[in-house]
Amino acid sequence: MSLFDDLPRFSKGRNRRISSYDRTGGNADRIFLAAGETVNLADIRGSGVIRHIWITYGHDDPMALRNMIVRMYWDGEKRPSVQSPLGDLFGQGWGENYPVTSLPLCATPKRSVVSYFPMPFSDGARIELENDSASDCLAFYYYVDYEEREVGEEEGRFHAEWRRRLNHPAEAMENEWRAFDQPAKNLTDAANHLFIDAVGRGHYVGINYYVECPTPMWYGEGDDMFFIDGESWPPSLHGTGTEDYFNSSYCPKEAYCAPLFGYPRVNAGETGWLGRTHCYRFHLPDPVLFQKSLRGSIECGHADSLTLDLVTVAYWYQTEPHKPFAAFPERAGRANMPAISPSDIHRWRGVWRQMQGGNPWGNEPLPEKFLGKVRAAAAKGRARIAPAKAAAQAEKESRAYEKMLNRRKGGKSKTGKRGK
Repeated sequence: MSLFDDLPRFSKGRNRRISSYDRTGGNADRIFLAAGETVNLADIRGSGVIRHIWITYGHDDPMALRNMIVRMYWDGEKRPSVQSPLGDLFGQGWGENYPVTSLPLCATPKRSVVSYFPMPFSDGARIELENDSASDCLAFYYYVDYEEREVGEEEGRFHAEWRRRLNHPAEAMENEWRAFDQPAKNLTDAANHLFIDAVGRGHYVGINYYVECPTPMWYGEGDDMFFIDGESWPPSLHGTGTEDYFNSSYCPKEAYCAPLFGYPRVNAGETGWLGRTHCYRFHLPDPVLFQKSLRGSIECGHADSLTLDLVTVAYWYQTEPHKPFAAFPERAGRANMPAISPSDIHRWRGVWRQMQGGNPWGNEPLPEKFLGKVRAAAAKGRARIAPAKAAAQAEKESRAYEKMLNRRKGGKSKTGKRGK
């Protein structure tokens, strides 16, 4: 089977485009948006499928990609099915511009962004853009290409939701890599970053994940969890680490893009994993299916032990009506966190020196008295993320998994059959 199998097949329908071209025949192929202004980029009647969106812009606001907000509405609905800052929606984090090359979404070095996600509708589609900035958008150029055609009952509606979490450690201490104690056990998604919380029938098809670490410790121990159709612990899908979910390993610091996953923006040059990393994964051949509901989340470090600034945009298709999205923050709530500077790290070192008596190198063990206080404060958080009912189930799951492994030497299983 090939991506191109359907290219020779004839299709019913008619191609249409709404764009910012100059209706007078001139060359002013753009629109202007005043500060605080909202416009409809497209208001389409009837049924069809949006196939392609292309956008570029000129804006004096350095955070324009975070302060221009895209919302999409299908079939006359009152609540948006898509709500996200323009940049994050198309794979551009923190208001920055950098190249991204994936199958459904792309971004070029000169500020253009592209989507090839199909977006069906049966009774109208509306795409609006809000310039939630103190500056005017002097030039906004765009295409919305779509097909006029009948849309079947089995075609879900496209959804995308922006969410942000400034995580505070579930244990009240940043205990990654056993920095203060043995690792906690996390048997719930209660403290995780929730990136999709859908009700209805549908399938999840991917995510853009933007993480900023104020610590050199890596973010990669955070497991992904997908609870399908209201199930209890354990979830149907449970991962082994953040970078593992993104089809990578050991939190790479080299930028790369593949059709379905990649790390287009990494914290190269920073100490450890301090700073910003963007990764993506699209489940085009392996969507996560749900009949009633889906809760998808990811830990912020193992057992949610790290302070992280985490932004995600999840993409999925589902029946309507959809569950209302989480509250969308005002402009200040979308601003970047301050960068951690060498001076900040040096001040941390100054406090450490005082703690250790004034003349340490920097790698001395923590004082036992201090460790005791930290561990005591963490006990309540540890109990919260490992409830007794889930712990009992975890024991059963561990035994069942060990049985499935069927440990042996050579190629034969204990039943006498060759292992597969």
